[in-house]
Amino acid sequence: MAGGHRNVMFANYPDVVCVDQLCTMLGGIGKKTAYDLLKTGEIRCLKIGKSFKIPKVCVIEYLVGRNENISP
Repeated sequence: MAGGHRNVMFANYPDVVCVDQLCTMLGGIGKKTAYDLLKTGEIRCLKIGKSFKIPKVCVIEYLVGRNENISP
């Protein structure tokens, strides 16, 4: 993925998203899957109290990293 695309990827989302937004960003995954990704550290996040705060850049890093492992 070219660096220029990272600047516009998820442009309509805030810089820090919640779990519901993460689910939408990842194509409508379920909350259980989203929490598993956060708890295992596959997507970096901050836990404040009982809520997870996910920097948008961490979601993009996760997706870009996933694309590097996919064969054409």
